[in-house]
Amino acid sequence: MSISVIIPALNEEATVAAVVEAMLADAPAEVLVIDADSVDGTAAEAEAAGARVLNWREILPLEPWPGKGESLWRGVAAARGEVVVFIDADLTRPVPGMVNALAAPFQDPAIHLVKADYRRSYQGQPNGGGRVTELTAKPLLRLLFPALGGVNQPLAGEYALRRSTALDLPFVHGYGVEAGLLIDVMQRHGPAAIAQVDLGLRHHRNRPLAELGPMAEVVAATILARAGQGEIRERPALSAILDPLI
Repeated sequence: MSISVIIPALNEEATVAAVVEAMLADAPAEVLVIDADSVDGTAAEAEAAGARVLNWREILPLEPWPGKGESLWRGVAAARGEVVVFIDADLTRPVPGMVNALAAPFQDPAIHLVKADYRRSYQGQPNGGGRVTELTAKPLLRLLFPALGGVNQPLAGEYALRRSTALDLPFVHGYGVEAGLLIDVMQRHGPAAIAQVDLGLRHHRNRPLAELGPMAEVVAATILARAGQGEIRERPALSAILDPLI
């Protein structure tokens, strides 16, 4: 089973090299850093650490939309592995073993999505992070999609998909992408198609409330749209458009 690691990055020069090095330690087929027009040294740091760095404009002949979902969507288009593992570029203590742990459940052909489970640090403490997850995503999922109530980290930036599955799914723009993919896999393949693996304690940059508010709004809008309330901007499944574009 070949594995492509996809790391979306925008101005993450302080952390991206360590993330790349930790992922390479698991010997995946490739580590792709999708650079969303960073203006710092992100691309240079990632390349020096051993990643294949692609500016998101290089991958598909479409003007990029702002946001994380766009980078992941383009990363799937560029990837060649049977499994794609998504890893955030802002992890501050990445460790080897994450890629292999997230890929292991795919030995079961019924598994389509694997989410990381972990405790989230906050301001130096081992718990208290994931405020958008705890206050927005999980309550809405429990109410509107109760079959997903047991997913402990629905917005985890560390997760894996069969690439064949990822090619058939739309990708919500921005920070709604994880919620959209989670719901879509459940609706298409059933809750049993989703596995979770414990990755221990996650350390990342804690964002201020001024940034978390807009993130929570996009996540809420995505979950509500999947429940039939409103619409959300999203890219179509790559399987429907990829061949004509490349």
